[in-house]
Amino acid sequence: SRAYSLVDSSQVSTFLISILLIVYGSFRSLNMDFENQDKEKDNSSTSGSFNGNSTNNSIQTIDSTQALFLPIGASVSLLVMFFFFDSVQVVFTICTAVLATIAFAFLLLPMCQYLTRPCSPQNKISFGCCGRFTAAELLSFSLSVMLVLIWVLTGHWLLMDALAMGLCVAMIAFVRLPSLKVSCLLLSGLLIYDVFWVFFSAYIFNSNVMVKVATQPADNPLDVLSRKLHLGPNVGRDVPRLSLPGKLVFPSSTGSHFSMLGIGDIVMPGLLLCFVLRYDNYKKQANSDSCGAPGPGNISGRMQKVSYFHCTLIGYFVGLLTATVASRIHRAAQPALLYLVPFTLLPLLTMAYLKGDLRRMWSEPFHSKSSSSRFLEV
Repeated sequence: SRAYSLVDSSQVSTFLISILLIVYGSFRSLNMDFENQDKEKDNSSTSGSFNGNSTNNSIQTIDSTQALFLPIGASVSLLVMFFFFDSVQVVFTICTAVLATIAFAFLLLPMCQYLTRPCSPQNKISFGCCGRFTAAELLSFSLSVMLVLIWVLTGHWLLMDALAMGLCVAMIAFVRLPSLKVSCLLLSGLLIYDVFWVFFSAYIFNSNVMVKVATQPADNPLDVLSRKLHLGPNVGRDVPRLSLPGKLVFPSSTGSHFSMLGIGDIVMPGLLLCFVLRYDNYKKQANSDSCGAPGPGNISGRMQKVSYFHCTLIGYFVGLLTATVASRIHRAAQPALLYLVPFTLLPLLTMAYLKGDLRRMWSEPFHSKSSSSRFLEV
C-alpha cells in the first residue's frame, strides 16, 4: 500500500483508474442491495413473512473486532511473505490467480449479461454438484479463465492490471462497513500499519518490508511444474516470472519506469466511499418517506444538497494527489494511506457534524427497508 513517483500519463492513469474502480465498485454494491431487497420482497410475498434483517450470505460485514485485528493479520501476512517468500510463492501465486479469476468474472458479468440477453434466456444450466449457472455467468467465467492463462504465459503488466481491477471491484462490492465508527477504526489502524511498514521497517529488518514484498516477482507455476516433472529444457522454461496483481502499474510516457499504486490504497478508501454512498441512498429514501423533511435550521439548503459521496470522493482525489507530490519531493516510496485517510475521513466527519448526521452515522446500523426507488443522483 504505497504510491511511487508518477510522471506524465502514468499519473493521470492512476488517478482515473482508481477513482473509476471505486465508483464502479460502490455502485455494484448498491445494486446488490437493491437486488437483495427485491428477493426479500419476493420471499415475503410467497412465504407470508418478512425478516427485515436478512442479508446476502456472500456479503461480509466488518465489525469492530475485525477492524481492530485486520492490520495485525495483514502485518503477520507481510512478515510471512518477507521471510518465507521462496517457500510459499507458488502456493500464493496459484491462490491469487484463482481469486483473480473469480473477481474478474464478477467484473465482466454485467457486460456478459448485456451480450447474452437478446440471444439466450436467463434460465440457469445445471452442472451437477458444481451448481447452476446462467449463460452470462459461464461466459464471464470462461473469459476470465482465458485472461488468467494468457497472463500466466506472458506476464504482461496490462493483464495483471486487469486482474487487480477485478479484485478491487469485488472487494469493494462484497465487503461492507456498517458504521462510521468501524470505518474510523479500520482506516486508522491501516494508516498506522502502512506508515510503520513503509517508514520504520527498515530500522528493524534492514529492508523496506512493504516495498520488497510488493515488488518481488514470483516464479511462474508452469516453470516450477516443468522442473518438478522433468519435462525437458524447452517445456515451460521460457515463461516469465510473474508480478502478482496486488497493485496497479502504469508505464511512464518515456517507458523508463512504472508507477505503482497498491490495491489496498484503492480498496480501503473505497469501502468508506461505498459506505457513504449507501448512507446517501438510505437518507434519501428516509427523506422521501417523511415527505422531504428539512435538515437542521443552521445548515443552508445548498449544504444539505452536497452528498457525502461527492465530498469523500473529492477528498480521495486530493489525498492521492498529495501522496504523489510527496513521493516526487522525497523521491521515495510513500505510505499512501497516510494522505488518503485524513483527506477522506476528516471532511466526512466535518460534514456529518454540520448536517447533524454524525451520531446516526457513528453507531446506528442501516435499517433494512424496501424501496421502489432505483435511481441515485451522482
